[in-house]
Amino acid sequence: MSVRVETDKESAVAVVTLDRPERHNAIDLATADELAAVWRGFRFDDSVRAVVITGAGERAFCTGIDRDAEVPQPQSPYSIDDPLVAVGPKANDLWKPVVAAVNGMACGGAFYLIGESEFVVADESATFFDPHTTYGMVSAYETIHLAQRMPFGEVARMALMGTAERISARRAYETGLVSELTAPGGALAASVRCAETIASYPTEAVQGTVRAVWAAKEAARTQALAHAPQLIALGNLPPERQAELFGARRSGGFRLR
Repeated sequence: MSVRVETDKESAVAVVTLDRPERHNAIDLATADELAAVWRGFRFDDSVRAVVITGAGERAFCTGIDRDAEVPQPQSPYSIDDPLVAVGPKANDLWKPVVAAVNGMACGGAFYLIGESEFVVADESATFFDPHTTYGMVSAYETIHLAQRMPFGEVARMALMGTAERISARRAYETGLVSELTAPGGALAASVRCAETIASYPTEAVQGTVRAVWAAKEAARTQALAHAPQLIALGNLPPERQAELFGARRSGGFRLR
C-alpha cells in the first residue's frame, strides 16, 4: 500500500500519509486509486471528523504524477484521461475538513491535494514549484487550484517559470498559499493540533462551514476546470518529446524565491 492511514479515535483525527518516499511520494495509478478510496471511505466513517494529508520522509510532500506511470489516452483531442483528477477530497465529495502538512518539495500534481485542502501548514524548508511548462506540458488543473488561493501574478509566475524557480515556504506564506509556517519537521504536528481543535467542534457546523467557504468560489472553479482537458490536449507535446526534455533538464539548477 502506498497510502498509510492512522486514525486517533480519541481526537477523531485521521492522518493520511503518501508513503512512497523513495519516489518523492509521486503518485502512480495504484496510489491514485488508494487516495480516492480513502476519501470515499471517510464519508461513511463517523469516527473521523478532521483529516491531515502529508508525505513520508523529509524530501517531499508530493511531486505529482510518477513519471513511470503509463496512462493511455484517447485519440480524440476533445477528451483526456487525467489520472490525478480524483485524488483529492472534494473530487470524492468529502466535506470533512482537510489540512495539508507540507514538508520538502511540493510540485505539479501535489497541487491537486493542496488545492482541495482547507488550508496548508508548511515547515520552513518546504518549497513549491510547477514543472509542467519546462517539459512541454500545459499546467491547467494545477494553476486553477492555485488561483483559488494566490494572487494571479504569483500563480502565473510559478507556472510559467517551471523548474527554473522554486517558491520558498516564506514566500508561499506571504502570498496566501500557506497559512502557517513551522520549524523544519514541525508541519505535521502543527497540522494535527489544528485538526484536533476543529474535530472537537460539532461536526454538522464544521462541515457546513467547509461547504460555505467552497461555495464562495465553486462556480468559477468548476467553469475553469471544465476547460482544462481541452487545453491539455491542445498544448501538450507528444509523450516521447516530453521524455526527452525531462531527461535533458533533470540536473538543471533553480533559484529560490
